[in-house]
Amino acid sequence: MRQINFLLIFLFSLAIGLFCLENIDLVTIQLIPGLKVQAPLSVELVLTVGVGAILAWLFSVWVKFQRQILSFQDMNESRAKDRRIKELEKDIKRYKQELETQLTLPPAKK
Repeated sequence: MRQINFLLIFLFSLAIGLFCLENIDLVTIQLIPGLKVQAPLSVELVLTVGVGAILAWLFSVWVKFQRQILSFQDMNESRAKDRRIKELEKDIKRYKQELETQLTLPPAKK
C-alpha cells in the first residue's frame, strides 16, 4: 500500500511540476478589496494546493483527536460498568450464601 501511495504522490507532484513549467504567465488575484497580488499562475495554484493540504491535515488531526476523546470516554464507561458488574456478582454470591444458610436452619417453633 505504501508503494501505491508513493506512486500516487509522485505522479501528482510530477503533474504539478509540469503544470508549473507551462503556466508562467503573470495573473492578478484580489484577495480582499484593495489588496491585489500579481504572481505566476503556477505559483498561486501551488500555494492554493499547499494551503488546502494543510487544512486537510489539520482537519484529520482534529477528527483523530475527537475520536480519541470518545474512546477514552467509552473506556471509562466500560471500566465503571465492569466495576458495577463485579459488585453485583459479589451481592449475588452473598445472597446465595444467605439463602443457603436460611434453608439449612431448622424451621422455627411456634
